[in-house]
Amino acid sequence: AAQAVAMLHSLGVHTLQLLTQAAACILLFPRFLLTAVMLWLLDFLCIRKKMLMMPTAEEGASASEGPAPARPPGSLKAVWHGQKLDFFKSAHVGSLAPNPEVIQLDGQKRLRILDFARGKRPLILNFGSCT
Repeated sequence: AAQAVAMLHSLGVHTLQLLTQAAACILLFPRFLLTAVMLWLLDFLCIRKKMLMMPTAEEGASASEGPAPARPPGSLKAVWHGQKLDFFKSAHVGSLAPNPEVIQLDGQKRLRILDFARGKRPLILNFGSCT
């Protein structure tokens, strides 16, 4: 009986996740199309500008350097992923800060980020880079 309840719970969780993903796709599709069209227009204008600015054969032979490389086209997959990340983010301007769970270095104690805040002192999180 316990296995059946666990299986039903797992099925419910997966169904909820699937419905959330489907709703996100429906809501994001118009934004995605608009962004894709904007990127296509930008690429089209960049290519058109390059074609109009191309030197003739005589000019090209006399010039020591070639034309600047064209801007690589935007990836629609990257656009979709960016739109989806923006839609599901938990931090929004004017709303409360997210308070995710963190695990201390010893791996034993679990706390929330805002548990480290003290009084009126601001809590600063530094996500540095070593590059």
